[in-house]
Amino acid sequence: MIPSGPADGPPGTTAARRGRPRNAAVDRAVIDTVVRLIAEGTTFSDLTIEGIAREAGVGKATVYRRWAGKDALLLDVLAEVDGPPDLKSSGVLRDDLIAAVEYIRLRSLAKRESALLRTMVAQAQSNPELWRRYHDTVVAARRRMLMDLLERGIEDGEICRRAGADLDLLADMVVGPVLVRATLRPDAPLEPDLAERVVDTLLEGMRPRS
Repeated sequence: MIPSGPADGPPGTTAARRGRPRNAAVDRAVIDTVVRLIAEGTTFSDLTIEGIAREAGVGKATVYRRWAGKDALLLDVLAEVDGPPDLKSSGVLRDDLIAAVEYIRLRSLAKRESALLRTMVAQAQSNPELWRRYHDTVVAARRRMLMDLLERGIEDGEICRRAGADLDLLADMVVGPVLVRATLRPDAPLEPDLAERVVDTLLEGMRPRS
């Protein structure tokens, strides 16, 4: 366990981008070190920039040049472990929505199967400020991608405007079925074809009627 050290500096929400160009190998070493320490049982509260730098074999100043403080670093670690979505638009609404729901399905499976991911999410939830920042950045960005897909579907006439009158609700309806199975029904199956079935059911109800 890493002992507490001096203050970790002002909290940030994203990695600092200043000074010389960043060395990707150093970034990787620092993030991998944090993941390893947490896997070994170190809690978020016990982590310090000084301890992380020492374990990663870099200077404390090197870490601070990249992240404004511990929360900013942990936010990047959470985003890395949680996995970025690959939701590039194909131009086909059904395919894009399936990709969005499939990402949630696979992420839910990973949480069920990965003790590390469950541990990190649980630790983040115990830090209200870090959890808020995680939602305001990582989760909000993913939701924005989904909202953009739905807006394009409305503009292209594939979703009736009445169904899109409350876009926030519509987005909830797209992701809701998988999230319910993943969180409220942890023993419920997350079958490989679940994303297709969810999207096809929703599109049937959202299509414009002649």
